Amino acid sequence: MKIAFLGTGLMGTGFVRRMMSVGHTVNVWNRTAARTATLKSEGANAFVDAADAVRGVDRIHLSLSDDASVDGVLEPLAGLIPPSTWIIDHTTTATTPTAERAARWAARGRHFVHAPVFMSPVNCQEGTGLMLVSGDKAACAEITPMLERMTGKVVWMGEAPERAASFKLFGNLTLIGMSGVLGDVARLAHSVGIPPAEAMQLFASFNPGAMLPTRAARIVNGDYSKPSFEVAMARKDAWLMVEEAKRHGVDLAVMPAVIALFDAAIARGEGALDASAAVRFPLS
Repeated sequence: MKIAFLGTGLMGTGFVRRMMSVGHTVNVWNRTAARTATLKSEGANAFVDAADAVRGVDRIHLSLSDDASVDGVLEPLAGLIPPSTWIIDHTTTATTPTAERAARWAARGRHFVHAPVFMSPVNCQEGTGLMLVSGDKAACAEITPMLERMTGKVVWMGEAPERAASFKLFGNLTLIGMSGVLGDVARLAHSVGIPPAEAMQLFASFNPGAMLPTRAARIVNGDYSKPSFEVAMARKDAWLMVEEAKRHGVDLAVMPAVIALFDAAIARGEGALDASAAVRFPLS
């Protein structure tokens, strides 16, 4: 196939290399043209104008920074993209603008699919990782074999074209949240005189990530009456962390917000329930 790839940052560069390795001809464009030079030396066709890059291609892929950049690049090309050409956007975007974008391109009679990924640049180049898609099931099924060559695993998230955007945000929220918690681990460790790098060695033996599916299920199943860890006790432990760090002049960043949730649950009379009751939403 002949493919256009718009956006050759770390992810886009990896994807382009993968596409060329499996035999595709790839046109590349980037807002900063110099970032296509290496790919050009490796066999890609580099263009200064995105309009030239998309002419005559079978698929257009995008990996840009945000909603504004996707619309800023795509909208001027609307009159150039034929109905037979797939537009596949891998950018992490927000739910509502993605829904509006999909509706706009559908009204034009064009194939637009949002396909965000959980992949590093190395995954992109190797064709390994996870890609999400959503929208018309038959249309997504048609392009899934092509996408699987880019990522290894493609998961359809439902008929609404913006659902993949939502699930991508769920995943990134979890990853970013984990980083915030680990930052508090480093702060607490430093406060008690343990080098953060040494503190992080705990996770070579203790894998809290393995508990994530069970904790998630407990949050949403609504039965908090058989606690494995009571709200009041979890609140006590969280306060121990905050208090100990403060003794040494260090403020934790994430735990105070968690304590506020525990305090609200206790005020509702839920101190003896499972700790997951404190973080559920909605409350009813």
